[in-house]
Amino acid sequence: MDKNRIAIATMTWGKNEQEERLLRESLALLSQEKISTFVADGGSRPEFIQFLDEFSNFRTLQAASSGVFAQVKHSLKAAAVSGADFILYTEPDKKLFFDRMLNEFLSKSPSEENIGIVLTSRSPKSFATFPQFQQYTETVINNLCSEVVGQSGDYTYGPFIFNRKLIDCLDLAFNEIGWGWRPFLFAMAQRKGYKIVQIVDDYDCPLEQQADDPAERIYRMKQLSQNIEGLVLSAQL
Repeated sequence: MDKNRIAIATMTWGKNEQEERLLRESLALLSQEKISTFVADGGSRPEFIQFLDEFSNFRTLQAASSGVFAQVKHSLKAAAVSGADFILYTEPDKKLFFDRMLNEFLSKSPSEENIGIVLTSRSPKSFATFPQFQQYTETVINNLCSEVVGQSGDYTYGPFIFNRKLIDCLDLAFNEIGWGWRPFLFAMAQRKGYKIVQIVDDYDCPLEQQADDPAERIYRMKQLSQNIEGLVLSAQL
């Protein structure tokens, strides 16, 4: 896929020094792609906003309302208005992906008009590098997505490309859906007749993200619940 046809959408919120340091390292790598990038920030320190503004291809946006989906949607809408044919959504902390895998993912991604979604999908070997509880919840999500979309695979790693023509589907979802916006969009793409393509590779879990403590488990269970809500909503429309 030609980089000139893509805009990137992501979101940030440096809640503490450790998170902010990781975001700085990750986003500095992403900036090197020289692709127009729309960053919706949820309330980081002014010093971090200044850091983002130093990149000429970044546009920093202040999220109008709270919540994961509201923040993400703000960046996605801005990316769509840019005129790009496709939007690459990514979480901002994918340091290894930006450093080693992004260019290959883009080069393998098709760009025909009937392409709705291009997913980064982990190989079984790579999936096994993630914490056990995360593997469990994401296996449930992947199985549900596979049933609804009609195509088995890994739907939960993170970065994916979608056709700009799908952007209006997001207006059908409510803010409380949280991370459920992702499977909701996948299901809507399938319903509208677009192709869903998966690029399978060894997207391993970084060492600093292999925690499996009670707080992480609560987060994963909330994420599972929200993903189910997204699929339920897509089925009800």
